[in-house]
Amino acid sequence: MLEFSATRIYERKCVTLYLKNWYCLSSVCMVKVKNIATSGNIDFYSANTSSELPLPLVDGGIAAGFPSPAQDYIDLKIDLNKELIANPSSTFYGRVKGTSMQDAGIMDGDILVIDKSLEPQDGDTAVCFLDGEFTLKYIKIEADAVYLIPANRKFQPIKVTEENNFCIWGVVTYSIKNHKNSHPLKGNKR
Repeated sequence: MLEFSATRIYERKCVTLYLKNWYCLSSVCMVKVKNIATSGNIDFYSANTSSELPLPLVDGGIAAGFPSPAQDYIDLKIDLNKELIANPSSTFYGRVKGTSMQDAGIMDGDILVIDKSLEPQDGDTAVCFLDGEFTLKYIKIEADAVYLIPANRKFQPIKVTEENNFCIWGVVTYSIKNHKNSHPLKGNKR
C-alpha cells in the first residue's frame, strides 16, 4: 500500500473513491460538476473555470497599518479563476468541517483550493484519505514514515503506517475566508 523511500513515500495512485455513489474522484476520471461529495471533514466541489469575472484590483496595496489615500480610479482587473487555479482539470474546492487546522488560520467553513496534480512536499497542507475518511493536515515526510500534523493542540499527530489505507489526495494551494462580521469584538467566535 505505502512505498517507503526517500523519493516516493506514499502511494500516488489512490483507490478509486466513490462517495455517496455520485462521482469518481480518482486521478484517472474527474467529472466537471458543482457539488461532488460530502465527507465528515470536507465537502468537495469541482472547479468550474469556464466562466470569467474580471473584478477591479487595487494595485497600490491596501494598508493594514496607517490609512493611505484612496485611489479614485481603478483600472486593473483580476479574474480569480486565473489567479487561484493553475491546473483547472485537477483542481477542486473543499469546504472545511472542523477545527484541526485553526492555528494555521484554516477555520470551520473556510473554502480550500485543492490541486491534485501537485507533487506533495514535506510541510505542505494537504487533503489526505486515511482509512476511509478525508482529513486536512500538514504532511511531514520522513524516510520511513508519513505524519499528518494538525494545527490545533487539541489534536494529536497521526503516524501513517503500511497498515493504513492512505493517499495524499491533493495539495491545498489557497484558503478563502469569510471575514464579514468575524471581528472578535462582535462576539463571533469565528
